[in-house]
Amino acid sequence: MSESVSDSTSRTNWARVDALNDDEIDTADAPALSDDFFRRATWRRPGPVSVTVRVDPEIVAWYHAQGEEGEQRMSAALRIYAEAHRGL
Repeated sequence: MSESVSDSTSRTNWARVDALNDDEIDTADAPALSDDFFRRATWRRPGPVSVTVRVDPEIVAWYHAQGEEGEQRMSAALRIYAEAHRGL
């Protein structure tokens, strides 16, 4: 029986690929991007993701009491905490 594609190991030398600089990458077969392409292009930023996390009931109640922005405020609090501890 043949090996499944998802079970096969990549034979690509990723360390060699990562070590390439821009001048060493062959882009001959890549089409040029026109000014029209960039005029129509839009900037897309990934949105928030939904997660399930256990939180003490009184914490959830406090954020819900803050109004419709309760979830956004909880997300902002988590962001502030993460940014404050990022360098650790």
